[in-house]
Amino acid sequence: MPRRTRTGGRDRKDRRPQRSKDVLHGGGGHRARDFRCAGCRLDVSTSAPGTAHRNHCPHCLTSLHVDGRLPGDRSAGCRGRMDAVAVSARADGEWMLVHRCRSCGALGTNRIAGDDSALALVRLALRPLRGAFGAEPEPGAP
Repeated sequence: MPRRTRTGGRDRKDRRPQRSKDVLHGGGGHRARDFRCAGCRLDVSTSAPGTAHRNHCPHCLTSLHVDGRLPGDRSAGCRGRMDAVAVSARADGEWMLVHRCRSCGALGTNRIAGDDSALALVRLALRPLRGAFGAEPEPGAP
């Protein structure tokens, strides 16, 4: 099949240069405040009700090892995947997620957010009771 020729009168050298790819993704674009979950691959917004430093997925509760000593400091060098292993409650009744890093084994806690999956949180809270009553673990559960 013969190649089509351009009839617009502009050659390749006359065309407008292509925009760089960071036009939409850099500083203030539509993905500037999002991240992709390492567990379920969901696009997650970093703004969440109930927390100032979102770093876990509201669907599967998976996180990345990005924070060092302070929440939101993003100073950890590991960058490994962190799985939610437990739920803890503070004295004031606030729930915290306990994450363990798959790479270095470090434990960390995160505040739950208002849009976290209630089903995932309850499953995580009830995990210790599964073995106590002789129930079989869920498929894929550790």
